[in-house]
Amino acid sequence: MRLTIATIGRLKDDGETGMIARYQKRIDQTGRAVALGPLRIIELSEARHANAPQRKADEASRLVSAAGSADRRIALDETGQLMTSAAFAEVLRAARDDGTRETAFLIGGPDGHGEAALSSANLVLALGRMTLPHGLARVVLVEQIYRALTIISGHPYHRA
Repeated sequence: MRLTIATIGRLKDDGETGMIARYQKRIDQTGRAVALGPLRIIELSEARHANAPQRKADEASRLVSAAGSADRRIALDETGQLMTSAAFAEVLRAARDDGTRETAFLIGGPDGHGEAALSSANLVLALGRMTLPHGLARVVLVEQIYRALTIISGHPYHRA
């Protein structure tokens, strides 16, 4: 099952970029053995509309379009479902085992997700109840995807 992260905003911080590149490489290597990956990341520019509802609608439309080939979508939102790393691994394992070809993770802009992104999602997931900067949310997500792959493969990285 292919994995995609479609996100609003471009990373500017070298530290975040380096961490994401490191985990993306690990995901691509570890995922082969468990039929998950490769991971592709699609960065979309922030909308420039004058008000938040228009920005959210524009960004949601572009996120849904970017994830168009994915047959499963997971929107990241602070109001979403909280889960453990093991439960997240089970979500990915079940999607793979059910024949899902591609899962896309949607990360909205500074104003949050528009309705089109949330309504297209099979799951709305929270990384926590606190709002995270987009770069940090991406780092946490790629680390959790890698952790999920290690759980699925039986690798000792996850020791909980």
